[in-house]
Amino acid sequence: MIKKFGLPRLIILIFLISTYIIAPFVGIPITTALSDTMIRFGMNAILVLSLMPMIESGAGLNFGMPLGIEAGLLGSLLSIELGFSGFVGFTLAILISIVFAYIFGWAYGVILNKVKGGEMMIATYIGFSSVAFMCIMWLILPFKKPDMIWAYGGSGLRTTISVETYWKGILNNVFGKISEAIPVGEIIFFLLLAFIMWVFFRTKAGLSMSAVGKNEKFAQATGINADKSRKQSVIISTVIAAIGIVVYQQSFGFIQLYLAPFNMAFPAIAAILIGGASVNRVTIWHVMIGTFLFQGILTMTPTVVNAVIKTDMSETIRIIVSNGMILYALTRKDGGSRG
Repeated sequence: MIKKFGLPRLIILIFLISTYIIAPFVGIPITTALSDTMIRFGMNAILVLSLMPMIESGAGLNFGMPLGIEAGLLGSLLSIELGFSGFVGFTLAILISIVFAYIFGWAYGVILNKVKGGEMMIATYIGFSSVAFMCIMWLILPFKKPDMIWAYGGSGLRTTISVETYWKGILNNVFGKISEAIPVGEIIFFLLLAFIMWVFFRTKAGLSMSAVGKNEKFAQATGINADKSRKQSVIISTVIAAIGIVVYQQSFGFIQLYLAPFNMAFPAIAAILIGGASVNRVTIWHVMIGTFLFQGILTMTPTVVNAVIKTDMSETIRIIVSNGMILYALTRKDGGSRG
């Protein structure tokens, strides 16, 4: 049982449970602690889910996730620029994001097919380069909405743009007070996407993608177009990442531009590896377990330590814990059990 679950995951789970046990003794209500973890789970789960297709196809860990995030940012900004808000604005943001993500993902997939064996290194370069390029574009794109551009210059997008009056909490608001503690709407939205992913990997296209990831030469021998399957996986990963960042924004309340996407890929990759995935094998359970463990530790450790030492060191502790888990996850990229 322990071997199947994975000893490292068990240790992390025990540590997380211990923080929940300690929390009430240092003045932190257990309901608040669990609520904070679930809120962060709802915000980040879709971004972690976006890693699945590329892992299954053998294209590796998607260090180029910022490319999909940039597509999501473009969709959100255009929806606001066009004057839409509420559920219509949120839906339009996702639809526009999907269009950009498809285009970006197609080009991204073509490049990765030409560098087989070095996908993760090239993906990292593409991700970082896309962020740098978009830093320039955010300054020169002709957006005119007053609450998005710099007031003193009349042009160029702000670093942080509020969605408070547009679609803040749009997925959760329909569920009333319960959504203040548990992001019901976000979790349902994630489960819907996860179900679609589960169904997809049981279709001909999904099975072909998995076959390429397990043994590309054998898959080609059976008539599967390996390059096509890999490209499809990259497109799907990019599209889901774009959707994920729009969902993240409606929960967080802000659109973060410029260097913000730099910080999105590594935590998601760490979460899915902690959940038990490897560079070529992943399940929905790996996504869910990894996201909960990673976000739980990231939420609870600073909170409990601050309460114990009576000093606010939350950001310092969060950086140490976050980077420590990322480093740990990346040094065990072969993952855990297939279960």
